[in-house]
Amino acid sequence: MERLDPKPLDWLLSKPAAAQVSPLPSRTHLVKSIFLLAVLLASVLGGTGCSSVSARKVIALDRFHRVFVERRLNDNHRLDEHFVAALQRLGYQASSGPLTMMPEKTDALLTYDARWEWDFQSYLIELTLEVHTVHPRKKLADARSHQPTMTPKSPAAVVRNLVDRLFGK
Repeated sequence: MERLDPKPLDWLLSKPAAAQVSPLPSRTHLVKSIFLLAVLLASVLGGTGCSSVSARKVIALDRFHRVFVERRLNDNHRLDEHFVAALQRLGYQASSGPLTMMPEKTDALLTYDARWEWDFQSYLIELTLEVHTVHPRKKLADARSHQPTMTPKSPAAVVRNLVDRLFGK
């Protein structure tokens, strides 16, 4: 059986001499660091400025004083309570619950649909709302917020922003 020559493997077992170690990082290390910094910067900048908000009104909503927010059965985040608080802050009489619990003298009905995402935490990525008359049911206004960012706003802030755009004076 033939023996392998140990000299080709000497480089693997040998330690570099103290004179060969440079105090500066190698060019490869520097290029990798710059590349990682560029990727991190691009992901932060690309993920923070993409939110959008839109609101449309058919007529002014200031003549509707009593608003009922229909609670979504699949809403585990209690957004209806945020809508009620935002409307009450603007001086409207607001309440929420299932549609069957709507008070008789309600002027407008607010419905919403929320889409949540999970990326190490649950966050509101999209919220759409519509405001209708009660009888007959005609659309008065709608609004939409979309925030696919790494640092999203809180649900209360998103709701306040949409309500202010539609009901604010």
